[in-house]
Amino acid sequence: MVRVRRVYDPPEPSDGFRVLVDRLWPRGLSKRAARVDLWARDLAPSDALRRWFGHDPRRWEEFRRRYRQELAQHPELVAQLVERARAGPVTLLFGARDAQHNNAVVLAEYLRERLAAETGTVSAAGTAGGGSPPSGASPG
Repeated sequence: MVRVRRVYDPPEPSDGFRVLVDRLWPRGLSKRAARVDLWARDLAPSDALRRWFGHDPRRWEEFRRRYRQELAQHPELVAQLVERARAGPVTLLFGARDAQHNNAVVLAEYLRERLAAETGTVSAAGTAGGGSPPSGASPG
């Protein structure tokens, strides 16, 4: 199971393995309070992509496409998270205010697709926030 939550939300026992997927540490949050098991900053969008996107929902689809291309450049890191998700719950943590348009949502979708491909099933989880992947979305 792969979940997505804001890093500022209090940790829950059901979070399992907590992974911060932002390149920058969240402002005003101590490492102790965040209770992060892994800071996967190399899986965060590049600085250039992050700045271009600027959390502008009008750029969401293009951000998703570009970020998935960047994720494909890190198969070993993606594989580590897939392995963790096979073993138990993984919660991807993000600092952005927008819970529907951020890199953790895209990464969760990407990981769920990898897990489903391994088992030969279609992921029923869709994307975080209850939406389904947009038509024409490719798995990577």
